[in-house]
Amino acid sequence: MNKLFLFFLVIMIILTGCSSEETDSPIYSGKNLDIGVVGKNPNVREDNVKFKSITLDELETNTEKISTEFDAVFIMKEHLSQAAESKYANVYKILSIPTFFIESSKGYLPFVYEDITYENAPEINSQTYASGYLHDGEIYKSWDYGLYNDTFNETNIKDVYTRIFTTIDTVGK
Repeated sequence: MNKLFLFFLVIMIILTGCSSEETDSPIYSGKNLDIGVVGKNPNVREDNVKFKSITLDELETNTEKISTEFDAVFIMKEHLSQAAESKYANVYKILSIPTFFIESSKGYLPFVYEDITYENAPEINSQTYASGYLHDGEIYKSWDYGLYNDTFNETNIKDVYTRIFTTIDTVGK
């Protein structure tokens, strides 16, 4: 009886050790991507994605050039409040590439509506890690990305970026 109990105990320990709060998703292997980043470049797994720092002022004054030079724009958490200023609302609508708002649980609304500030915008989904927006002619597209099992860790964050890269590749076709 003791051997049977010990056997089940060992099996339970092994199975518990195998459970994970992380995803083991494949990395993005599509075309090479160039992404403009307002803020600090993200840490990603992919070698075929290159980042270049840009400012919100450059985004505002060189919208057409940025649309042709990059496949997407990332606005990082520390710049979300400024990026939601009314003077930038039209920029996101003019860009012909998607814009992704990283670590924003407020969706894209405070960025594309002039009368909504980031601070006053309602939280849309607390499980959202990033939101994307693209105004394409008379329609718009939006995306929300959550963390695997709502667990904030490096592996799950890198997985979100991989899914964003896949979206960028799909939109660019």
